[in-house]
Amino acid sequence: MIDNFALALTHGLIVVAFWRLLQSDALDRDPGPVDAGETAREVPPPPPGKLPRA
Repeated sequence: MIDNFALALTHGLIVVAFWRLLQSDALDRDPGPVDAGETAREVPPPPPGKLPRA
């Protein structure tokens, strides 16, 4: 009896946590570098000379 209660309780809490995560606004979009407060950086040019084969 207690084993079934413990399993039901823990699985129920996992389901509640999963449901709350799905309803979160943080999952709606992925913040870009401007949203996160970072400054945009330029990509440095490749070094002169032969480039390695891909």
